[in-house]
Amino acid sequence: MASHLKNLSEFDASKLPNADDMVFGMVVSDWNPKITHTLYDGCYHTLVENGAKKKNIHTIQVPGAFELPIAAKLLLNKYPTLDAVICLGCVIKGDTKHDDYINQSVAVGLTQLGLASNKPIIFGLLTTNDEQQAVDRAGGKHGNKGIEAAITAIRMADLRQELVQNKKGAIGF
Repeated sequence: MASHLKNLSEFDASKLPNADDMVFGMVVSDWNPKITHTLYDGCYHTLVENGAKKKNIHTIQVPGAFELPIAAKLLLNKYPTLDAVICLGCVIKGDTKHDDYINQSVAVGLTQLGLASNKPIIFGLLTTNDEQQAVDRAGGKHGNKGIEAAITAIRMADLRQELVQNKKGAIGF
């Protein structure tokens, strides 16, 4: 659903699993720091507000979005008990096709890492046409995509625990 149709940062916290026993990794790009650090703040506070212990949130910073996949892998290697890794960044379209290469590479890299590690790797990369679109998605009129990344991480970590670690039993149809 397009951001202009629904502010996904608004959610019912009572339907969200408690994150008190979950361990998270966060990788944050320093490129476009006004945007990425706002995403980080929203993400971090949402994790903590939903039960994650501060000591169970491991954060690293990288120069740009292109470095998100390798940093996520390094974080998984350093902290093998991570339940999910949240990757936050912002690529704003410029005068060349550079953004297409970066966005595609990050998307493929994070997807491959998630499949290879069997752990949720959350795509929190804004891929906007201009700075205003980025601002609108980092605490502006379309909410904070960092909050949405945290919610996704909690839900996917819970789902993984349920299905892979048999926390609650398998879901069946």
